[in-house]
Amino acid sequence: MHYQKCFSYYVYVFFILTITFPYSVPATTCRLDSTTISQDMSPRCVVPDNDYQKLHTTKHYSFLKGRPTWKRSNLNYALSPNHIIDYIKVSDIRVALERAFSRWSSVIPVNFTETRDYDHAKIKIGFYYYGDHGDGAPFVDKKVLAHAAGPGKHATIHFNAARSWAVDFSSKSLIQKIVYLFSHNIWPEDVETVAIHEIGHVIGLDHSSNPEAVMYFESPAGTKKVDLTLDDVNGAQSLYGANPKFNLDSLKRKNSASKSFGLKEIITISISLVVNALLFLTLMVN
Repeated sequence: MHYQKCFSYYVYVFFILTITFPYSVPATTCRLDSTTISQDMSPRCVVPDNDYQKLHTTKHYSFLKGRPTWKRSNLNYALSPNHIIDYIKVSDIRVALERAFSRWSSVIPVNFTETRDYDHAKIKIGFYYYGDHGDGAPFVDKKVLAHAAGPGKHATIHFNAARSWAVDFSSKSLIQKIVYLFSHNIWPEDVETVAIHEIGHVIGLDHSSNPEAVMYFESPAGTKKVDLTLDDVNGAQSLYGANPKFNLDSLKRKNSASKSFGLKEIITISISLVVNALLFLTLMVN
């Protein structure tokens, strides 16, 4: 009987390890395989990922076609009251968006303020499922996380509601992460991380060739990448100039909330499970 229990427990642990690895560590997650729409949205163009080579020869950052910019220093944004997800508190999403916008405004002389007047907001934000949602670029599957349009009167940020989203998932306990993984079979995307990238498009930046930059075109699932790099800052300031209060040393400070839950942590979990299983087997045999 003891050996049967031991064997059952061993099979359970093996099942955990087998399920954990495929879903936890995707080779690449196209976080930013997104549709970037030009200023006037006509025609709607998907900017190639390597288009920066046409604009820069020595820089990593790049600009949207035509190098569009906002002609005002105060912009408001609004979260759609209708197109939203129901498993995250709206207040938490608003806080994540506020943090994302504030990171860009801290380096350029452009202020972003939330408004509840969605119809008249300069930047409209929402979560949309499959099908047309007014911009001619409907989500057709889960590959695209979000897309953005701007600068201009049609500036928008659209999140793919079919994806799994979270706010500050990296701060969750280990047990909570494991439970989430087994419940959803996929890591959630961080709202703030994706928002920061899409806001970069809204202010006129295209993808960067620097893998460390938030404007890089992809990022592994389950990560939180919210710290602007020097490359991101240089690109934004090339368009708008520098915020007088910006301190270059701030780029050197790491945000403790920006840790990723990746391969190293998965290995740690797996080793811990194996060790616990072996200890359990030892106790049962004795």
